[in-house]
Amino acid sequence: MYKDLKIYHGSQQIVEIPLFGVGKEYNDYGQGFYCTENIELAREWACPIKNDGYANKYSLHLDGLNVMHLTRGKFNILNWLAVLLAHRKFDITSAVGSNARDFITDRFMPDTQNVDIMIGYRADDSYFSFAEDFVNNTISLRDLNLAMQLGTLGEQVVLISEKSFGRIEFTGYETVDYREYYFKRTLRDRSAREAYAARKKSLQQLKDDIFILDIMREDMTPDDPRLQSVISR
Repeated sequence: MYKDLKIYHGSQQIVEIPLFGVGKEYNDYGQGFYCTENIELAREWACPIKNDGYANKYSLHLDGLNVMHLTRGKFNILNWLAVLLAHRKFDITSAVGSNARDFITDRFMPDTQNVDIMIGYRADDSYFSFAEDFVNNTISLRDLNLAMQLGTLGEQVVLISEKSFGRIEFTGYETVDYREYYFKRTLRDRSAREAYAARKKSLQQLKDDIFILDIMREDMTPDDPRLQSVISR
């Protein structure tokens, strides 16, 4: 049985009643209401421009809801990537990329048909570029897995189903000062990019590194031990 979850939504607006069926379809996990359990991340997301924003606060009643956690249990970074590929627009820059997109979504896409709540990484600008590099065969699976942990990315909690929108309760908000959090948001992204660039500069390919081209050539499945040995590190 799930407990209630305290979540936050950073916005330029006060959102007392989140509405089902609105929002962009090409967000990370499609159309939904995007939140976080981390109040600091919500404060940063509230200030994408140099204007004060709002960290909206909610209690989410999870009992009876189908929650898919893309970074735990039977799911892994490739399942997360498949969901991302199904919704976000990727810049495919290699000959491998187009085939890789189709292969990943076909082979690693989890069944999301009856999911109410989805939890997983948030693909901010820097982190989205890491995913693009992997799809374009520029970096290995090991390095994608490590890159997603740079800069304390955190996770997002996304309300997907109409049922889930009936289980969220507004509990208040706070005003967020852009003079602090606009720059924190920018610094988080820059720090992740710099850490990633430094890692790529000193990158030493290991014998057991696996690239997307290897995964396709070997026709690897989600339970392939070669994938599991890399992802579980």
